[in-house]
Amino acid sequence: MTNQKLGILMLDTQFPRILGDAGNPDTYSNDVIIHVVEGVSSLDVVNDKAMPDVVRQKFIDAAKSLEASGVSAIISTCGFLFKEQDRIALAVDVPVMVSSLSLYAKIKTVLGAKKIAILTASKPDLSVLLQFSESIALDEVEIIGMEKCQAFSEAILQEKQKQSDILKTDEIEMFLKKEITHLLKSDADINAILIECGNLPPYIPAIKSVTDLPVYSILDAVDQMMP
Repeated sequence: MTNQKLGILMLDTQFPRILGDAGNPDTYSNDVIIHVVEGVSSLDVVNDKAMPDVVRQKFIDAAKSLEASGVSAIISTCGFLFKEQDRIALAVDVPVMVSSLSLYAKIKTVLGAKKIAILTASKPDLSVLLQFSESIALDEVEIIGMEKCQAFSEAILQEKQKQSDILKTDEIEMFLKKEITHLLKSDADINAILIECGNLPPYIPAIKSVTDLPVYSILDAVDQMMP
């Protein structure tokens, strides 16, 4: 049977895409086609603002291009694209899940989750966006933001030309383990972890070393959409 292909909408960045990152083709068991949305870097999407029409259209055109290339499903490397999930999905005829935040309702229903911890690139920006979300209630989540992790922010939360070409993975792991341990000690109602950021799945083993809670990411969306 032919191995179906996964389409990936990827931001225009220069930081390393290590194994496990949503933008690394070796992360997946399926063949992948990556479409870099040229001229759209991290800060163009990771923010609390509505997406400009011209930027939105770039993602829609990229999704259509992936569909024309024969992909069976489409994801993205940035969970902040959830604000454009419906528009991108309506533009093509293949399954689309551009953000793991689309998994939230299912996780909550299946686990009967009281609270879900969300790991995001930017807590301030995501917190603002969720105030207007009809599917995720702020009082039902706790958010850990990577903007306070220098090793992450200096590599990823920059304009492309300022992004570091070195990723200090040990420092990112230490930050995540410390933040998650502290959060779980302070809030016993959390019973699931949802990784919004497509750059954080490589650290799932580190996360699981400090908690037995189930951990979800955009990679779980792939498992749902691809055979």
